[in-house]
Amino acid sequence: MENISLDSVKSFVDTLWVINCAILVFIMQAGFMCMETGLSRHKNSINVALKNAADFGVAVVVFWTFGFGLMFGKSFNGLFGTDLFFFKTEKAQLMTYFVFQAMFVATAATIISGAVAEKMKFVGYLMITILATGVIYPLVGHWAWSSSYLANMEITSAAKELLDVNNKGWLSELGFIDFAGSTIVHSVGGWMALAAILIIGPRIGKYSESNKGKFTGSSFPLAVLGTLILWFGWFGFNGGSNGAMDDSVPLILINTFLAGAFGLLTGLAASFLLFKKPDPYYIILGPLAGLVAITAGCNSMTTLVSILVGMIGSLVAITINELLNKYEIDDVVGAVPVHLGAGVWGTLAVGFFSDLEILGTDLTRVEQIKTQFIGVIAVGIFTFFSSYILLRVINYFYPLRVSPLQEELGLNIAEHNAVSVEHDLISILEKQSQSGDLAIRGPQDPFTAGGVIGLYYNKLMNKLEISEIEKEKWRSRINNEVQLAVKVQENFLPKRNLENYPVYGINIAAREVSGDFFSFYPHNDSIYFIIADVAGKGIHAGMVMAKASTLFEVMSKDQVDPDEMMFHMNNDLFITKTSGMFVTCILGKYDLISDEISWVNGGHQPAIIRDNKGQYQKFESEAPPMGVITQKEKSVYKINKQKLNGNKFYVFTDGLSESLDEKGEEIGIEGSIKIIEENYVKDSNKHLSDITKEVIKVSGSDKLSDDLTVISIG
Repeated sequence: MENISLDSVKSFVDTLWVINCAILVFIMQAGFMCMETGLSRHKNSINVALKNAADFGVAVVVFWTFGFGLMFGKSFNGLFGTDLFFFKTEKAQLMTYFVFQAMFVATAATIISGAVAEKMKFVGYLMITILATGVIYPLVGHWAWSSSYLANMEITSAAKELLDVNNKGWLSELGFIDFAGSTIVHSVGGWMALAAILIIGPRIGKYSESNKGKFTGSSFPLAVLGTLILWFGWFGFNGGSNGAMDDSVPLILINTFLAGAFGLLTGLAASFLLFKKPDPYYIILGPLAGLVAITAGCNSMTTLVSILVGMIGSLVAITINELLNKYEIDDVVGAVPVHLGAGVWGTLAVGFFSDLEILGTDLTRVEQIKTQFIGVIAVGIFTFFSSYILLRVINYFYPLRVSPLQEELGLNIAEHNAVSVEHDLISILEKQSQSGDLAIRGPQDPFTAGGVIGLYYNKLMNKLEISEIEKEKWRSRINNEVQLAVKVQENFLPKRNLENYPVYGINIAAREVSGDFFSFYPHNDSIYFIIADVAGKGIHAGMVMAKASTLFEVMSKDQVDPDEMMFHMNNDLFITKTSGMFVTCILGKYDLISDEISWVNGGHQPAIIRDNKGQYQKFESEAPPMGVITQKEKSVYKINKQKLNGNKFYVFTDGLSESLDEKGEEIGIEGSIKIIEENYVKDSNKHLSDITKEVIKVSGSDKLSDDLTVISIG
């Protein structure tokens, strides 16, 4: 049996550990997919999921082709690598290292995916992925991590040290530390995400008054599941960066766990302070920010410090998120607050809080802080401006944003022609809302949420359709009865031959049955007249009107004086009316011989007399409407008397005085007089017709808001 050395066992264990960690980081891709899909609207969920799958494949291929070489190849002045393109090796340790780093580069690309969700073209996003994984991330990574590749080479320590010295990136040479990528992975993704969202702008309607900066995602439970998967995968993200299974791993893992946990509690506390309730978005934001923040120094900080770093990271992310909303910068999933904001903080925290001996840079605390600032600023400037300029150029020749129509339709259909049961159901609902066809039914599927909704929706529509059939029967019956009421009411209007009398009237109902009425009753050398307006409209008012008209007819035959007539009509209506019902009325008598007109006014519009010069005199009411109070002995209605001497006597209901002008304001009594005068002709019948036409014209509607009645005498 071949002897197995302790070194070979350790090498095997280390390789196995990194492979397992690489698998954990790969699982993070599923976490990103769940989280981003859950925070995006349903109409874009398929598009988001496909981006997360596609960017992984593109990232790995591009990184294998030339990204890995730029990042870990032989250094050119500490700026970029010059070999290892189309990476291949026979060494297990180096294969493992490549696989682990490939997971990292995919993560950097996926960070951008969530920020530009719902508004960027699929092909445009793949362009950004190529730019990120093939150029920007490898270059920045070379600055800080280029020498780490050599740690896995099986050569003598002296040779390794020599190669390490010759292959250091310029940031690494300064002593910059970013253990697992708070800056190199996360803030790089965050800077590129910021550049992209500034170029393509916010989603349509995101910052409208109705939304106030919020869109509801398709599924918060799915987003929370994604957060937990990311948290799980982060143990591989940070633990695998150690490159070996040794005594430092437990500290890395517990720091990772605690920073995430306290980041979550901080987000929870902040949501209670800001919204008085546990906001689901902040519960997602908090732990992710804590995890990003601790990534740079998880191997070199105490547990208490890691808690502080995670809490501050969460607060930084929350603050940046609010600032983005304030300035209407639309980041769909909070990639910039979490990965950029918390990533920068975590990298700076290395200088403030890390154990300098563990860092091994031989720098003082102040020097280490200065170096961390240099690294953060250098990476930020290079990443943001290079990506912003390149994306601007790409956007000029190939617009990155989808069209407004595609955005409103949803990228599931616009980009992939991918429909779902939910989409079919929505389409059917939209069709039904436009057509009003209750016979249309939705898709049914007991195995999907949309299909179950469709099933119960169809049951509801079946019941509703039956109900509508019954309602239609009732509507038909009621309509028939209303038409009958209209015919009955028409019989109350004057039917006598009044062609030889100087009296005219017109009535236009706002509804089928009017609450206004007028009537003339000639008797010997006199004509009794009445105009009344029942409070309210519709059938109820019409029935009260019928009663008042009947009372008028009966008492006109008995030649009762107008004040006595109003007295008896008032008392009768008071006894029989329903609560709140009353009648305004002008009732009188015109003597054809003496040309004298006498009338009483019960709470009605003023009577108006026009002289031959076009001057108008108003006679206001001094008594209450009929049906308001009972009168025991003496009538409260005062008789007005005037000789016309060729003048015209007008009375009208509030359908005229309360009609609207071009500005939407009531014309009032003076406006009514103006309309009467402007349309005045000697032919009184034509005059009244012209008045009503003018009211309709001026109000700007072919339908009156109230019943309109006008009579003219003289």
